[in-house]
Amino acid sequence: MFLTVKKYSTESPEETMEVGYHLGQLLGPGDVVCLYGELGTGKTVLVKGIARAFGIRERDIASASFTIVTEYATSPPFAHVDLYRIERTEELAEIGIWEQVGAEGITVIEWAEKAEGLLPDERIAVFIRAVDETVRDITIEGLHEKDRDYIENRSS
Repeated sequence: MFLTVKKYSTESPEETMEVGYHLGQLLGPGDVVCLYGELGTGKTVLVKGIARAFGIRERDIASASFTIVTEYATSPPFAHVDLYRIERTEELAEIGIWEQVGAEGITVIEWAEKAEGLLPDERIAVFIRAVDETVRDITIEGLHEKDRDYIENRSS
């Protein structure tokens, strides 16, 4: 994968969701999206946008903190993984995360830093940083050059 970096600044949850939606349109079977950011920065909001690209309703995506892995019967299959409550890397195997990652579907992982070193090299990393109450800086790393141009034109 040719590593590219694209940066966005959003001023509302709706704009953050829109960046996620356009990212979701680029994903295909086997893609892994790793989300990084402090609590409350909008990771789940971004997941809602990505999921919308697969026809999943916004209300059907919630922070998966208690279920950890939520699977959706879309084509390709979509899995939302939230590692917030994971304390030991051994727990990752116990919850069956490795059955998701790199499989036939799309896997989006919140709190991906908890699985760092165990995730595939070919992944899309998304870093979200709160600038203030509403503004978010979003950096997406790992898109192919043509994809970066596509998401840039769609988000404008």
